[in-house]
Amino acid sequence: MLSRRLFLLLLAFFLVLKPSFSRGPYALRISCGARSDVHSPPSNTLWYKDYAYTGGIPGNATLPSFISPRLKTLRYFPLSEGPENCYNINSVPHGHYSVRIFFGLVAEPSFDNEPLFDVSIEGALIYSMPPGWSNHDDERAFVEAFIFLKDGTASLCFHSTGHGDPAILAIEILQVDNNAYYFGPGYGQGVILRTDRRVSCGSRDPKFGVDYSADRWGGDRFWNSIQTFEESSDRAISTTNSIKQASKSPNFYPEALYQTALVSSDSQPDLIYTAEVEPNRNYSVWLHFAEIDPSVTAAGQRVFDISINGDVSFPAVDIVDMAGGINSALVLNTTVALSGRTLTITMHPTKGSHAIINAIEIFELVMAASKTLQDEVRALQKLKSALGLPLRFGWNGDPCVPQQHPWSGVDCQYDRTISKYVIDGLGLDNQGLRGSLPEDVSRLHHLQNINLSGNSLHGFIPSSLGTITSLEILDLSGNFFNGSIPESIGQLTSLKRLYLNSNSLSGKVPSALGGRLLHGASFNFTDNKGLCGIPGLPTCGPHLSAGVKIGIGLGGCVAFLLLVTCLTCWWKRRQNILRAQRIAARDAPYAKARTHFSRDVQMARHHNHEHARTADENGPSLLS
Repeated sequence: MLSRRLFLLLLAFFLVLKPSFSRGPYALRISCGARSDVHSPPSNTLWYKDYAYTGGIPGNATLPSFISPRLKTLRYFPLSEGPENCYNINSVPHGHYSVRIFFGLVAEPSFDNEPLFDVSIEGALIYSMPPGWSNHDDERAFVEAFIFLKDGTASLCFHSTGHGDPAILAIEILQVDNNAYYFGPGYGQGVILRTDRRVSCGSRDPKFGVDYSADRWGGDRFWNSIQTFEESSDRAISTTNSIKQASKSPNFYPEALYQTALVSSDSQPDLIYTAEVEPNRNYSVWLHFAEIDPSVTAAGQRVFDISINGDVSFPAVDIVDMAGGINSALVLNTTVALSGRTLTITMHPTKGSHAIINAIEIFELVMAASKTLQDEVRALQKLKSALGLPLRFGWNGDPCVPQQHPWSGVDCQYDRTISKYVIDGLGLDNQGLRGSLPEDVSRLHHLQNINLSGNSLHGFIPSSLGTITSLEILDLSGNFFNGSIPESIGQLTSLKRLYLNSNSLSGKVPSALGGRLLHGASFNFTDNKGLCGIPGLPTCGPHLSAGVKIGIGLGGCVAFLLLVTCLTCWWKRRQNILRAQRIAARDAPYAKARTHFSRDVQMARHHNHEHARTADENGPSLLS
């Protein structure tokens, strides 16, 4: 009974923990330009629809390479919508990722069939597309990089270089092991690995990880095939034997990768692989071995040195000894700094007559970008909306990185104390802006220079400008700003040039600015409605505060309303009097006739009364 209870307890414990062990890696695949989710052959891979990620225009796609997933749409970015365009993807879990971007061609005759543009990930420039990329059926159809994403987002940007419109076929963000491709000191400290090439030696067909039935934590890598380094210098071999120590963490290489190889020949004992690379870069080189040659059965039978560009990187490599037996995987890694455009890997036999290799990976080490202070990025986005910035400005992604593609009209400076870029200048003069300057401009608290002259901006000058203590130049001339100059502007002790001419400003200039003129500052307030108060401007009348001005205005309105009410009452009373007079004049003859009639009746009554009294006095009459 006790053993049964213990078994049930262990089973429950295993079931509770199992989800964390069996959780698959995060994967997001986007079919750019697609209006609904699609599945691509032959692996029936799910690609999510392209919704609410970015601007640009959906279009039909032409696939430049068999490597490209079988998708029918893409998204392209006309230069008229700005030189920088980005996919900003949210809710990406913290972790290590293989990010892959496939390029496409717009399926319309009017388009340049081979656009050239730059690609950045998280602000780091990782790839510049070379001319002729669409005519090579190899890894040039996509760019891939391994990067740590730490803030829950992934920013993938495409930068126009003036050669056609960037066109993106698909995007993959695939989680890999946090220690994948660990190359030694500096790993994970702001270093991105960009895949330069990945080749499977002796293989007939190029394959993705999914074609190899590889572990998903490997990131579904693409392995190009190569059957010879040079004609007659080597031969391809293969095996069906299982390979030990292959698909294990952190890199999870597929077993099939080690079942083919290239072996040097009798005429050329050295096995030499040469690749063209970008000069003056650092590269991480990964070499894969498994002793699958039946002629080698024990340690010591094949030993060779491995040199890179003439320098021995791995002396006396004995695969059987180092891997622990035949048909066992061995991976060697080194980092090299190159000055030229060629990377040459040479395997020189020292015991035995031939060298062997199964696969090669080459990565360029790219320094991750130090981004712009996020609060200042948000302030610029507010400014973009408030100023009505034209689409051609773009202002997408990070304003300061990559350094080769900063935002137009924005000056950046690296702040070593916070290891971030900050905005120290805005130059948007004569750009046809028609909005207003928001209070949020004060969040750019490292600004030294603001030039918005020659536009059609309106509204009040924000008082919050007075909190940008580093401001030295403020040029708002040639706009339609109204109201008064904020008192806070006078508190900018670093201000050297203030140009507010040709606006509709009025009121008293802050007195502190007048004192600044004595210290060599340059101000221009001409062509405004009614500025006063400093030398060169009219003398101001009694200065009233804004509250008093409002009170006077309200009092004037009330007095005006009372006056209107009184005049209205007087006018109505006057009309009533005039109306009564008109009625009296109209009815006058009738009134006179009634007066005469009444008087006659009264006189007749009086006469009869006198006759009656005489008869009484004389006595009754005698009848005969």
